[in-house]
Amino acid sequence: MKFQNNIFNAVIIVVCLIFFQSIHAQYLKGITNVRDTSFTNASAFKKTLKYFPNSTLVPEMHFDNVTQKENITYCSYGKRKMKLDLFFDKNASKKQTAIIIIHGGGWRSGNKEQHHQMAQKLASLGYVCFTPEYRLSTEALFPAAIYDIKAAIKWVRKNAAKYNINPNQIVALGFSAGGEMAAFMGTTGNMPLFEGEVTNSDAKSQVNAVVSIDGTLSFVHPESSEGNDDKNISAGTYWFGYSKKENPKLWEAASPLSYVNAATPPTLFINSSITRMHAGRDDYRKILNENGIYSEVHEFENSPHSFCLFNPWFEPVIQYIDNFLTNIFKN
Repeated sequence: MKFQNNIFNAVIIVVCLIFFQSIHAQYLKGITNVRDTSFTNASAFKKTLKYFPNSTLVPEMHFDNVTQKENITYCSYGKRKMKLDLFFDKNASKKQTAIIIIHGGGWRSGNKEQHHQMAQKLASLGYVCFTPEYRLSTEALFPAAIYDIKAAIKWVRKNAAKYNINPNQIVALGFSAGGEMAAFMGTTGNMPLFEGEVTNSDAKSQVNAVVSIDGTLSFVHPESSEGNDDKNISAGTYWFGYSKKENPKLWEAASPLSYVNAATPPTLFINSSITRMHAGRDDYRKILNENGIYSEVHEFENSPHSFCLFNPWFEPVIQYIDNFLTNIFKN
């Protein structure tokens, strides 16, 4: 029954797009095909420093055992080549856990370099890390970014042997918009509607664990404030092409909470003290608990949304991730 409900929710997207396109013009002015570079670690740090004067940027890291390769193509759309960066322990002797790290930026800004420091640190601990780019709302609307990350997951699974990866230990990890997408990967694995056209052979898109760092779990939950277009077009409206008022069912169908079920993998939530940034988390965990699925929550008191990018929060975040993955993959 729950599986049927998930398929029903997914089909809602198609119905909504067909129906609402006939009565509401989709908002396309946000598609500029120009990269939005407004959200970077430096710009976020500048804002954070005003309220947290003791915070510091996390510098690039260099470890003797870590090899870093950049701009590997994981799929293509015509001439558009989608790239990812790779980090791994060159001395590893056994199959490793892979972590796909999805950057934030409101589905509109940000880049794959945002979490290089996290990838470098986790690779030094024995993980194989990937930081993929995905099509932002300046280039394509939802669910294009979903298709991209699923294509990246399939590419990682297809190339597991090449990069010394255990194909049963693939993790989706993301921050902010990336945290929402990581949860979406966990709840819609192998769901045909969200697979896209790039298949990467017969590889599967499901992940074996999720780490959501301040990612909203529902766009329509009472805790969510995403979708307020009173002063400016919201990040969600840019991404969906419809406001929440115009097409609430699409916003609901794009929410990870709409699909969480007995097949959802173990999930780690690492959160700031800003409730709206992880809207729907408690209801999401309730469903996990009902299905006997392991989850953890670690919340930093008096912390900014961008906490995982800066000290003093960076190292504890790494420790929470390492402890969680070591625990669930201990066999």
